[in-house]
Amino acid sequence: MDTQQNTALTRALAEVPGPLPTSGVIHIAIPHTDRFTIVGNHLAQHPDLSCTAVGIAVRIQSLPQGVEVGIKALAARCREGEKRVAAALRELEASGYLQRVRDRLPSGRVITRTIFCNQPTALLSPRHPAAPQHPAAPAPARAPAEVPTSAPAPAPAQVPISAPAPAPAPTSPPEPDTSAPPPVPPPPLPAARPAPLFVPLVPPPTAPKPQPAPLPRPDEPTPELDRAATALLSDLRRHTPQFTLSETDVRQLVPGVAAWLERTTHPDTIRHALTTDLPHPLRHPAKLLRHRLTAQLPPPLPGSHDLAAPARPRITVTPFQTCDDCDRAFRSPTPGHCRDCREHRTEATRTAA
Repeated sequence: MDTQQNTALTRALAEVPGPLPTSGVIHIAIPHTDRFTIVGNHLAQHPDLSCTAVGIAVRIQSLPQGVEVGIKALAARCREGEKRVAAALRELEASGYLQRVRDRLPSGRVITRTIFCNQPTALLSPRHPAAPQHPAAPAPARAPAEVPTSAPAPAPAQVPISAPAPAPAPTSPPEPDTSAPPPVPPPPLPAARPAPLFVPLVPPPTAPKPQPAPLPRPDEPTPELDRAATALLSDLRRHTPQFTLSETDVRQLVPGVAAWLERTTHPDTIRHALTTDLPHPLRHPAKLLRHRLTAQLPPPLPGSHDLAAPARPRITVTPFQTCDDCDRAFRSPTPGHCRDCREHRTEATRTAA
């Protein structure tokens, strides 16, 4: 059997203007009349966005206003899982297409608004509102070349319509005063620059970088700490060839290693913390060591008194005593009589008195 030919596709290819290319994609552009979304090539061909991020952006842009576009909501609409959707949203947020802004409602509740901009670069350029259009001054009426004497002149504008006015004598209308200049409209007020909708969370490349944290130093530097730190740094190349440091780098990093040794950190522990999970390729070994010595500095070991459990407060218990008269048990720090016997003795004393 011969291969079936799609007549509709053949007819559509025949309508493509120009010669068809021998390789590559051939576009058949059919205009949309409803249910379509305009997507710019800056998004569809973004060099730094993955295809998943571009697809998520197109899906968000096609949704109506107010639809939930969280990670779980998008994962329920798409075939991608929550991890891929979250990664795509982070890419869009880094590129400026997606922004999350915290806002406080009049009731005091704080909510997070998700804003999607189809052209984030257009927000960075100032946008000025259109200047108000002032009506142009009316041009002076041109005097007619000839007015027939038999026709009456029009009534003046100051006379009300309801009041009958006598017809004036047929005279030629006065010529306009051409010497007076036309009125000049007032200049438009300078338009204030509107505030941007939101401030991008991604800092520009020219933003000043924060100062790095200083390298830790020992509280009490000693020659023994300096010698042990120098030996540990010089010995790193035996275990990891990438850490072949110069003498200048060793001298600069010695205080950081000495601070670790002062806090009773074992040399093998320091070597493991500095040489594991290295980036590939390792271009600046001294900078990596400086960062790890600063960011991963362990706290000092606690003393024995810090690890001891706090002593529980002692509770004094009043012992039991036996009444000398009725042999009843009662609580009292000293032996004697119970409450009832003491009352009976008090009453007997009063009666005898």
